Amino acid sequence: MSQSLQPESPLQAVIFDLDGLMFNTEDLYQEVGRQTLARRGKSLTQDLLDQMMGRKSDIALRIMIDWHDLDLTVEALADEQMKTMFELLPDRLEPLPGLLSLLDALEEQKIPKAIATSSGRKFVTRVLGQFQLEPRFSHVFTSEDITHGKPAPDVYQLAAKTLGFEPRQAMVLEDTQIGCQAATAAGAYTVAVPGEHSQNHDFNGVKFIAKSLGDRRIYEVLGISR
Repeated sequence: MSQSLQPESPLQAVIFDLDGLMFNTEDLYQEVGRQTLARRGKSLTQDLLDQMMGRKSDIALRIMIDWHDLDLTVEALADEQMKTMFELLPDRLEPLPGLLSLLDALEEQKIPKAIATSSGRKFVTRVLGQFQLEPRFSHVFTSEDITHGKPAPDVYQLAAKTLGFEPRQAMVLEDTQIGCQAATAAGAYTVAVPGEHSQNHDFNGVKFIAKSLGDRRIYEVLGISR
């Protein structure tokens, strides 16, 4: 292993983001957003997406409303988008490459794992339930569990504390710039796993940029042989 990848101390836990990291929900969110705005003669631009991505749900929706001066409350927009999203999930939701194998490997090594996401609990429960994954995580933290969302470090500090470790003892897997900023601010061993939606994000401060959740370096840093 490259010396630069070596953690300061052995990593004891792994904390996953959800959207765009575990599942293809960022793609689905974009489709929902495009449909929502198209109904109003508006468009979902990359600039708008970059502003919204990784933030708490209510903050992201407020950005969309303000960006296009929509005559909607956050609550009304959330209800409309969630209805559309729930219609897409049964046929379109997919775990991203490497996820299930990594979960298996962590469980074989008895490495605790948690989820720390900016999404709301109702949505997270629905997504995880579709693949019966929630029981496989020690804890699931959502936007309802914290006051300050990403890029603030709160959700990752809370996750590490609840797992019983210092943030530096946890690997955080994230797909967005804002998420990585939150994890690095918390002091976690942060690995960026960008998707097509975040290829151009600034991942300054992360330990390395992985090609997928199957990247061999993730396993090596955690001391897992493949």
